[in-house]
Amino acid sequence: MNTYVLGFPEIDKTKLPVVGGKGANLGELSRIEGIRVPEGFCVTTEAYKKTIGQTPGFHALLEPLLHVKADDREKISEISGKIRGAIEETPIAQEIEEAVTRYLMVLGDQHAYAVRSSATAEDLPTASFAGQQDTYLNIVGKEAILKHISKCWASLFTDRAVIYRLQNNFDHNKVHLSVVIQKMVFPEAAGIMFTADPITANRKVLSVDASFGLGEALVSGLVDADIYKVREGKIVSKKISTKKLAIYGIKEGGTRQVLLEPDKQSVQTLTDAQVLQLEKTGRRIEAYFGRPQDIEWCLYDGQFYVVQSRPITTLYPVPDVEDGKNHVYMSLAHQQMMTDVMKPFGLSFFPVWLKKISNDPLVAAGGRMYVDVSYELASPIAAKIFVKTGLGSADILIQKALINVLKRKDYIKTLARGKTTLGLSGGSMGDMISGLNQARKISRENDAGLIRKIIARQDALVPDMEQRISDKSGAGLIDFILRDMDEAFKSIVLDNYGVATVGILASGWLKRHLKKWLGEKDVTNILSQSLSNNVTSNMGLELLDVADVVRQYPAVLEYFRHADDATFFKDLEKLEGGKAVGDSMGNYLKKYGARCPGEIDITRPRWAEKPTMLIPLILNDIKNFAPGSHEIIFEQKRLEAEQRAQELIGRLEKLPGGRKKAERTKKKISVMRNFVGFREYPKYAMMQRFYVYKQALKKEAARLVQEGLIREPEDIYYLTYEELRKVCDTNQLDYDIITRRKADCEIFEKLTPPRVMTSDGEIITGEYDTGDIPKGALIGVPVSTGVIEGRARIILKLEEAQIEEGDILVTAFTDPSWTPLFVSIKGLVSEVGGMMTHGAVVAREYGLPAVVSVENVTSLIKDGQRIRVNGTKGYVEILE
Repeated sequence: MNTYVLGFPEIDKTKLPVVGGKGANLGELSRIEGIRVPEGFCVTTEAYKKTIGQTPGFHALLEPLLHVKADDREKISEISGKIRGAIEETPIAQEIEEAVTRYLMVLGDQHAYAVRSSATAEDLPTASFAGQQDTYLNIVGKEAILKHISKCWASLFTDRAVIYRLQNNFDHNKVHLSVVIQKMVFPEAAGIMFTADPITANRKVLSVDASFGLGEALVSGLVDADIYKVREGKIVSKKISTKKLAIYGIKEGGTRQVLLEPDKQSVQTLTDAQVLQLEKTGRRIEAYFGRPQDIEWCLYDGQFYVVQSRPITTLYPVPDVEDGKNHVYMSLAHQQMMTDVMKPFGLSFFPVWLKKISNDPLVAAGGRMYVDVSYELASPIAAKIFVKTGLGSADILIQKALINVLKRKDYIKTLARGKTTLGLSGGSMGDMISGLNQARKISRENDAGLIRKIIARQDALVPDMEQRISDKSGAGLIDFILRDMDEAFKSIVLDNYGVATVGILASGWLKRHLKKWLGEKDVTNILSQSLSNNVTSNMGLELLDVADVVRQYPAVLEYFRHADDATFFKDLEKLEGGKAVGDSMGNYLKKYGARCPGEIDITRPRWAEKPTMLIPLILNDIKNFAPGSHEIIFEQKRLEAEQRAQELIGRLEKLPGGRKKAERTKKKISVMRNFVGFREYPKYAMMQRFYVYKQALKKEAARLVQEGLIREPEDIYYLTYEELRKVCDTNQLDYDIITRRKADCEIFEKLTPPRVMTSDGEIITGEYDTGDIPKGALIGVPVSTGVIEGRARIILKLEEAQIEEGDILVTAFTDPSWTPLFVSIKGLVSEVGGMMTHGAVVAREYGLPAVVSVENVTSLIKDGQRIRVNGTKGYVEILE
């Protein structure tokens, strides 16, 4: 085998390191029966490496590029330009030139060729790198081809290629370049074919873009292409564009633009029969590669030729359900306010708890959880309840997307059918009825101390469980955890169903009746401020007490700049005031240390495991609040709620029958304030158990490392809990599973999970009603009333929070771990959420104007911009 040149017939996917992604795909394409691929060969990465090795000062020029950031465009341009110049000026070694010449003689050195770059990090399943390196068309003659080989090598360091690698974490030193030399085809038409619809992601709809001449006019955006959509052998839509020009090859080499005759500009580029023929070609290629493809094709003398095929890397994975029926999947990640990727263990573990709350089928896709809502949507009665008042109503954009699905009457008839649950029932119907009866009794008695008793009883169960789990290991540990989750669900949720419901029922009563009697909207916002029994909002206020201790000791503040989790509390003991700070933080972590960002994923590090995660929050509190602010803030908000209640009662008393209305309202306000905060407790209690489970699992992971089954303790997070149990039971593991899943998680992190999608992969979206929203405003869901102006702070990671007085938090989502930050902000805007999700509930209790479910807001608003948040009408205005 020649080291420097390989012909297409010699190439398959195993040759990717030497011919790059494009070259490997062309080699594979040439093996598919019935697919025409123009002849050609690849100048291998060995030739590139040899040339780079002979390029004077290459590594010295590359060194500064290893340390530059992707947004430093000026520096990248300067360094890249020097590298490209050095490569192009380096003569091609004689043995490489001779190898190229031999292949050209076999194929015909009089022919015109396309000279195309093929990087080893290009056209991969995980990153396409499309268009990052250069392509040259219609190159004639050996000398011209050799010159353009050098230009392709140099194009590995175009500004756009360097920036793309930086953004996708590819090492410049580890990406090499092959060059594809392929016979030119001078087509009547050319274009691109996607075997999954690039707009909707529907895997059953194939999309063809076509224009006259070479595909370069289409790719470079010089013409609008014809677009044909094909589904299962039928053209379902056409867009015939006006194509004013085309690019054609010149006999002597190079290309030229040609203005088309007016009567040809609006002619359909392909006949219907050709479109359907092209669809068959695309499906054959897709089947060969086993995934949707982005295919470049051209039409010459009535025959289709394929000049490239690459995987479509932007598609969100479809749940692996193969029953031959249509399904609709709803994102649970958006409803749980955690759209980050979950590791396989967390993805398999959290649903164990969820399945006790809802019997809807749960599936995984792209590292996130989805609910199969097909059964609900297939039933007219269930669909109405589910979408309007059930789980489908928790997120407004999910709700509107589901409404759009229901408009497709013919599609609904094809959905999988089965027993509906409405996403509501955790236990039996008897449990629900019993819970509602319990709620009525609790409402009548209105015992303000009941929740304190329940919490004290539940908190006492955790140390007992911690003691019982301490001697468990292997498969017995997993079995113990599963049994404990059953017991915990009964004691936390089922036994307290009425307690969790009564406050919410009272809140609903107040909204309905005070709107009817007084015309008041969102009346419970202020009334629910400063609840003494809301464990989540109290968590934020209690961190102010920790900040009050820390602020007294300069040595501790200095240590916080470089604190180490592994030695955190030992280091504090050596400092003046360190013991006081350690005691304060220790007490806080004893109560709240099981929490963290993304806490529903048990694999995430908890505050108790990484106490330094609290440091930015503590420093924000010190910067933005005076000592003693906990009590001041709580009392201020409590008085606001009390005054609001008195004002409402006073107005009611003046109405006909006002005395009775006032008495009922006063009772409902009391019930709501006594009990509505309990809705936050079950998740808190579950996280307390998660922390204990995790410590036991970490001990088991250490044992598996010692026995050589895994390489590092965190490897267990890439197994499902069922797989981990089997590993513990059999002492056997194929480590490739972990390696593959680590790679999968890296891919999934780059994808945006859709709120609703079908089993065909189609992403279904919902739209807001614009109504009287100001022009240019960003629309969302109003969840906490009020209007506030301030500086937007884009914060995507809690540990990177830097907040000043008057700042408005703009983020993707929040969960309970973000609550301490809410104390410092003046308003909230998030991409995900609904009326009863975490951010909304806490914003109301803290009296913060809030708008949630604002799509792509962290991209549309720039950090530091001044914005206005209208939490009453549900929109955000950018003021500068």
